[in-house]
Amino acid sequence: MDVTLDDAYSWGNEQGWRRYRALRPGRGMYHDVRRRLPYYWSDFRDGLNYRTMAATVRMYFVNLLPALAFQLDMSYNTNGFYGINEALFSSALAAMVFSLLAAQPLTIVGVTGLISLFNYTTYDIIRLYDVTIYPRFMVWVSIWAAITHWLVAICNWCDYMRFVTDFSSETFGMYVGAIYISAKGVEEIRINFDDGNLPNGWASCVIAILYTLTVYLLDKMNKTVLFKRSIRSFLSEYAFPLATIFWTGFAHFPGNIENAEIEFLPITRAFYPTVDRSWLIDFWNLSAGWVFVALPFGILLTLLFYYDHNVSSLTAQAKQFPLKKPAGFHWDLFLLGCTSFVAGIIGLPLPNGLVPQAPVHTEALTESKDEVKIIHAQEPEGLEIRRKQTIPVSVVEQRVSHFLMGLALVGTMAGPLLKVLGTLPRAVICGVFFIWGSIEGNGITKKIIFLWKEKSYVQPHEPLLRLRKIRIAYYVFWQLFGVACTVAISQTIAAIGFPVLIVALIPFRWVLMPKMFTAEELEVMDSLTANNPVVLASLGGKPTMPEDRLKESDGQALDTPSSGGAEEAQQRRKDVEADTAKVRLERGDGGYTHQGREKMA
Repeated sequence: MDVTLDDAYSWGNEQGWRRYRALRPGRGMYHDVRRRLPYYWSDFRDGLNYRTMAATVRMYFVNLLPALAFQLDMSYNTNGFYGINEALFSSALAAMVFSLLAAQPLTIVGVTGLISLFNYTTYDIIRLYDVTIYPRFMVWVSIWAAITHWLVAICNWCDYMRFVTDFSSETFGMYVGAIYISAKGVEEIRINFDDGNLPNGWASCVIAILYTLTVYLLDKMNKTVLFKRSIRSFLSEYAFPLATIFWTGFAHFPGNIENAEIEFLPITRAFYPTVDRSWLIDFWNLSAGWVFVALPFGILLTLLFYYDHNVSSLTAQAKQFPLKKPAGFHWDLFLLGCTSFVAGIIGLPLPNGLVPQAPVHTEALTESKDEVKIIHAQEPEGLEIRRKQTIPVSVVEQRVSHFLMGLALVGTMAGPLLKVLGTLPRAVICGVFFIWGSIEGNGITKKIIFLWKEKSYVQPHEPLLRLRKIRIAYYVFWQLFGVACTVAISQTIAAIGFPVLIVALIPFRWVLMPKMFTAEELEVMDSLTANNPVVLASLGGKPTMPEDRLKESDGQALDTPSSGGAEEAQQRRKDVEADTAKVRLERGDGGYTHQGREKMA
């Protein structure tokens, strides 16, 4: 079935009080459910497919390993309050809820690096007063966050995510990559040297680097012409499990490697919290003063999840994926408030959308075909250049893989599988940070590489060639400035406020950037992140970019006859329209950063 866009959910034609979103509570949630409900049972029928099983295995490792990595980070920085069972339980809870009830079941929800940063920064603040209240305080942070999530969803404020452009999403992706690599991956390697066991430290460095390279090369295998397509697909789809199994076994080899006393993942009792407590935290015993102190923390957490989770949903449903079923941002944010509430009162790290992993689930479910593109050379006669093109055909849009992954995570909390996890070297976890911190596919990286390229070897149809390099560098400067600010604040006790800087990138792009760049420059270097009609149907429609409004006003000015006469004004207007059409033709539907977009971070 093809999605039928819901024209009823829009605000452009509303008059009077009806045009205010907060005065029409629940309208977005109603339309989200109304659009998606007819597809609910087909979401399970469509799951009876080989790609579903392949995606389940791939996403199990893609979700499990980062969750373990962030758990180690939180455990180290919160004196062991968050352990392996909390990370598994949180990821499983989110997977079960969102696979069964979400309007966007392709969006993978779990424990992220940013909630790890938020949790231990809050711990550092509370430790200055009374560290014993930290568990109860975090419950109230979660309760306030849940309430504000519900408020945002009911007031239809998810619509403002349609204003997110690649300027802010690329900056956010670069920030996430910088935090994962420098602040997490490197710190995790350093911890292996803390006990003075240098052989363990150096062996961990080697395993982490080789594990990273193994996953990277196997993942890229599908883009090569090595072996047969079935073999390439197998190696690429199972890159994480193959690399994890091999390097875990390597760390247990007898002899010199065994003598290095490599450190392994710490485990606890099956289905029990890490520390000696019950699952339900006695949050009712916190004083009223601290309850209200938790309110601004909850609001900051909502700002983080509002951007982080919704961007995850956007990238999981980007335009390069041939999706047919509708999206539902308002309903899913309401569900996120529910999982935040439940996770909070039982002392779990709050789950939300996984940004770097967001498109991986959709990619794993995408049916594609390889075609040979033949380029005929003029000299010598008869010479052919053959190139492989991988074309996405369809996506298996279903709920089964997400649900099975959640069941597998629950099973991992059982004793036998916990012992298996206990054989995992911490060095592999370091490699996980390096992998998800990759910035190779980020638009900022691509623009910097373009600036360094010799012009003779740049393809003539490259849209950036229309712009002066100094203007491209100026644009990248503002993106890197945003990255530097967020990274800098994340290294201090003020890191609790980093969501404000992230969200502030949106108005900065819409208000200030059009004053610093021309319409053509912004059209070439930036575009809407929510560019899929399936997605825009849930966000109230496509917004008018500020540079488009400037072009319209310029066009009106060109229509006004000047001293040169009406014919000259009309010709100038035609020239502007021709240049604009050429830029759009060259850059494609999604703009520069959407041509073959890889992982956003």
